[in-house]
Amino acid sequence: MAATQPAMATIEAAPAFLHTTADASLSAEELNTIAVFEKAAKSVVYITNTAVRRDIWSLNTFEVPQGSGSGFIWNTQGHIVTNFHVVYGADSIQVVLDDQSTHDARVIGVDPDHDLAVLQIKASKNQLNPLDIGNSTDLLVGQQVLAIGNPFGLDHTLTTGVVSALGRSIKSITNRTIEGVIQTDAAINPGNSGGPLLNSSGKLIGVNTQIVSPSGAFAGIGFAVPVGIVKRIVPQLIQYGKVIRPGLGISLIPDSIANRWGINGIVIARVLPGSAADKAGLTSLQELQSGRIRLGDVIISIDGEKVDNYDDLARILDRHNVGDRVTLGLRRNNKERTISITLQAVQ
Repeated sequence: MAATQPAMATIEAAPAFLHTTADASLSAEELNTIAVFEKAAKSVVYITNTAVRRDIWSLNTFEVPQGSGSGFIWNTQGHIVTNFHVVYGADSIQVVLDDQSTHDARVIGVDPDHDLAVLQIKASKNQLNPLDIGNSTDLLVGQQVLAIGNPFGLDHTLTTGVVSALGRSIKSITNRTIEGVIQTDAAINPGNSGGPLLNSSGKLIGVNTQIVSPSGAFAGIGFAVPVGIVKRIVPQLIQYGKVIRPGLGISLIPDSIANRWGINGIVIARVLPGSAADKAGLTSLQELQSGRIRLGDVIISIDGEKVDNYDDLARILDRHNVGDRVTLGLRRNNKERTISITLQAVQ
């Protein structure tokens, strides 16, 4: 086996000009990565989440760290975007900016179904550097991406990788499916959650959200909520404090009961008076005097796409906006038909 050289010999042999030589020999790709990081890092924040607890013996209250994560500056009004799970259960939230100043934050709005939240801090505009917003519709597998966050509390950590896959689906904290998710091999670890995933131009293409790992540490598979969803949800959270979703104006029988009845599709339990479904003539189930149930309409498709359960319905409607018209495939008394319906705003 070849003998290893003492570390000191290597150090002694390294002349002072190596620093300038290394700078001059950086590739165009490296220089671009450095430039992107130096600009985007000013927009990335560190978020800490604490909860208030009461001692059962002394009745004194004290703060307990709940966790930490990342986020990024959305605008000069102090709005910060992060993951819902980063701030879930918090009694107090603090945001640390790039200049190391610490600010109390309040929750403006949350969307647990997409694992997104918007906070707001009071800071001067010269402290607030909004991130450049990109698109996620034209992404290609193999293109370079960069992730900036605070893994394990180590602030402003940069990792790089590529888009590993597109169109993935993951489950949110509410067990709802998030569609169109970006898969990347850029290292994402605990504390990266809520931080930005950037393209090589330094524009936001996703919000780092989850990893797949048997050990809990990064194992080469990370997921980011695409910026297309972020651009649709965040303005609503800022304006309304909640997401205004498109819907039909119906309540549904739980999937477990529909499965027990041997029914494929969405069983309408109730049509809300004056709703889009009511105006379109949809009917709900009825309980007869005998105690038996008479089914009304069962939704079996939307715009020709098969609907088997509530998750299918929510996933398809999530692609639409209030006011869009869709075609419902319905089954009633073993007869199928289609109707056109305008989606309404629902809670």
